[in-house]
Amino acid sequence: MATACAVTVGISASSYAALNPQELEARARRVADRATCRTVDTAIVAFIALNDTDPTSIQQLRPYVRGDISGYRIVAGRAAGPGC
Repeated sequence: MATACAVTVGISASSYAALNPQELEARARRVADRATCRTVDTAIVAFIALNDTDPTSIQQLRPYVRGDISGYRIVAGRAAGPGC
């Protein structure tokens, strides 16, 4: 019974995605555009390497990151925010 339910739910989800490709694409783009904590930490390291000083605001990291970093901040030299 559990297997039949899992197959049914899987088929339903696939069918919905096939019938609504615009929403699926939009959702994929939103997820791909979000930066991760590791991305922001890497940008901090790049900033320090190029400027020989610590960044004081997340805005200074924008040139080093592709994606949305607006939910992050710098705390004690490291990224703080979603998933950190």
